Amino acid sequence: MAALAPTPIELRRRAEQLAAGYPALQAEAERVAAVVAQGVHGRRRPGQGETFWQYRNYQPSDSANQIDWRRSARGDQVYVRENEWEAANTVYFWRDGSEGMEWASSKKLPTKRNRASVLCMAMTSLLMRAGERCAVMGESERARTGRVGQERISRTLALSEGPVRNLDADIPAFARLVIASDFLDPPDIWRSRLARLSGRPAKGILLHVIDPAECEFPYKGRVQLRIPGLSKLEPILVGRAEKAREDYQAKFAAHCEALDRTASRLGWPVIRHYTDKPANSALTALYTAMAGPQI
Repeated sequence: MAALAPTPIELRRRAEQLAAGYPALQAEAERVAAVVAQGVHGRRRPGQGETFWQYRNYQPSDSANQIDWRRSARGDQVYVRENEWEAANTVYFWRDGSEGMEWASSKKLPTKRNRASVLCMAMTSLLMRAGERCAVMGESERARTGRVGQERISRTLALSEGPVRNLDADIPAFARLVIASDFLDPPDIWRSRLARLSGRPAKGILLHVIDPAECEFPYKGRVQLRIPGLSKLEPILVGRAEKAREDYQAKFAAHCEALDRTASRLGWPVIRHYTDKPANSALTALYTAMAGPQI
């Protein structure tokens, strides 16, 4: 009997256990340091948002509803209250929900979708613990933080169908992204998708989730290969799989290299994770990349 798929609560529990061993990200300090070093986006700044940023002197171009009358009443100056620009510390997640992500080569391994969900949920836990705002592309009405926000985002990540169209959802300029997928669509398709995201402009991390059988091709003898989600197509028949292994491995490596080149041109790190490896290794890599100067 096939094992039952984990529930959203079980996925959330795994994510919390995974994130529990990590200290809160010093995200703001690290972003500011990155801006000083490279002059890119990410620093706190005034703009559209809900978090208080600073007071400044009133200017003729300001509207009356921007004036903070309570602060102004303390002296002779008229002050305007500015909020922090929300995009400066908002991270958007997209977890691929395509048919191929539901696959695992062994009952002992998680599906690629479940592992990607757990890793994204664990990252939101770390980010929100540090006061960051998170959202799910195309599905969150607004970015959230705090315990309630984490509950909502985690549930969405667990249940989301992850359609590709969500990659075209509106996001603020200079937001940061985490794109989790097996990236098995042709390189040209991913090149186009990522170029659109980068042109908004936005920076991100690619979480490449791989089942070990996808790179090793460990099969022997006569096998039938089916394309997930396309059951109406005739399966591909391989007479002696071990004879095709070397060519397959070379093509898979070339596919990964093409993705790496695209990401490198855009300045996006690629975190490659195999589902037979501990999830905490991938979370550590995500943790480090998010705090790095590129993001």
